[in-house]
Amino acid sequence: MILLLLGTKNEGKLSELRELLADLEGVELLTFHARPFKSVEEIGLSFEENARLKARTIGAETGLPVLAEDAGLEVDALGGEPGVHSARFAGVPVDYERNNTLLLERLAGVRDRKARFIAVAVLCFPDGREFVREGILTGRIARKLEGEGGFGYDPLFIPDGFSRTLAEMTLVDKNRISHRRRAIEGIKQVLRELAHD
Repeated sequence: MILLLLGTKNEGKLSELRELLADLEGVELLTFHARPFKSVEEIGLSFEENARLKARTIGAETGLPVLAEDAGLEVDALGGEPGVHSARFAGVPVDYERNNTLLLERLAGVRDRKARFIAVAVLCFPDGREFVREGILTGRIARKLEGEGGFGYDPLFIPDGFSRTLAEMTLVDKNRISHRRRAIEGIKQVLRELAHD
């Protein structure tokens, strides 16, 4: 049995990760509620750097295998912003409502609203083994907030091939297509192999 600590204190991410990892056999998921850890400042210049930083730091503190992830939104018309600053786009403390308002303000009158969500997941073991997987979901930014579900930029993001935002989808539907799912599926494959070694 692999004890795996989910390296986030974000309840929205935790619920998505629990759902995505629910069918894994031979792995017991732990959260900060059971194994507390200090918050890690995200000072990396990329999603991968931030995910690695969290996985390594939390792993060193707890002595457990850690799955950490960093994700964000890149908008073409904003030169890739908010990028690694997605959570703190409108400043600190993190405020999703202000972030969404600022994004709409910055895109006022902009016709090209192409964007992508990127997630990078890092699985880090106490013995130094690390596995990195990435997931991307392409889409566009809506002109106004729609939907009550999800978190972050979900009320503004319409995935390619859909006419509704992520916040208008059920968690199951969102998880079926999400960038986080695509990254986590790669990590699940690693965990399945390790759990059966």
